[in-house]
Amino acid sequence: MLSYILKRLLLMIPTLLGVLTLTFVVIQFVPGGPVEQMVSQLQGRDTGGEGAARSSAYRGRQGIDAQQIEDIKKLYGFDKPAHERYFKMLADFARFDLGQSFFHHKDVWTLVKEKLPVSISLGLWTFFLSYLISVPLGIAKAVRAGSRFDTVTSLLVLAGYAIPGFVLGVALLVIFGGGSFLSWFPLRGLTSPNWDELSLPAKIVDYLWHIALPVTAMVLGSFAVITMLTKNAFLEEIRKQYVLTARAKGLAERRVLWKHVFRNALIPIITGFPAAFIGAFFAGSLLIETLFSLDGLGLLGYESVMRRDYPVVLGTLYLFTLIGLVTKLISDLCYVWVDPRVKFD
Repeated sequence: MLSYILKRLLLMIPTLLGVLTLTFVVIQFVPGGPVEQMVSQLQGRDTGGEGAARSSAYRGRQGIDAQQIEDIKKLYGFDKPAHERYFKMLADFARFDLGQSFFHHKDVWTLVKEKLPVSISLGLWTFFLSYLISVPLGIAKAVRAGSRFDTVTSLLVLAGYAIPGFVLGVALLVIFGGGSFLSWFPLRGLTSPNWDELSLPAKIVDYLWHIALPVTAMVLGSFAVITMLTKNAFLEEIRKQYVLTARAKGLAERRVLWKHVFRNALIPIITGFPAAFIGAFFAGSLLIETLFSLDGLGLLGYESVMRRDYPVVLGTLYLFTLIGLVTKLISDLCYVWVDPRVKFD
């Protein structure tokens, strides 16, 4: 086992290098970088601000001194050759220095920590509600396979899966967020403006009040996958010979289900548990965050790509790829924890 873990850790290095190298190379050929954007802004001011449409387009070095161009390149680090910038980036990442944002003028670490509360709120609630509802529902469906309960719940979870989260979010806002019908929930933010003045119970209620609609929009579509996976895993185990033998010995149905079937059926579910749990901290939903005016990691990533904020793009990519690789290793090791018969040698 130790040998296997060491091999997997060593394989993470070329994987990380591959991801970062490919992204870095692509960035070199993407037009409209930070230098061009700064030049466009300067041209817009120099020409008297003749509209956002004209100032947002890059028109070469017209009206900009050559020395100014060099100063701008030096400001963003583009005065050095690409290979020097690449190796400097790798050296910084090896020290877990993710760099500084071009436009936010903050460390990437600081930006990630600022956006994490929103993503954690959405991710953790989605994670816990999905598993706490879907796993018991999947077990109940497996025990009652073919019944009316099984048919009705299948239709409901598949209908929820078919509705995109942002479409459901719009519907929830229109119905419950002060749209055309009811005004029960707030439109934006995780908390009210006077949140600091509230008592602890009032803060909890206020937070849950704000998070209710976005979490509902995110969680509904995740029920189907976990529920059907749980149901199929339990059905497969229930039909095996050892279950028939346990029943033939006179064991109670509840004991057969929870003592014998449950552990074996958990294998496909528990192996995805670490990835889902860690992803809850760092997942960001751009559409949900935009719809409910929540400033999280999803919106940060989108804005960074659109504004060509390369330190944020590469820094967050490095961080999330590393977390993903470690999480994948933990998921594989969970096989051994759930089923000791699994060997990696």
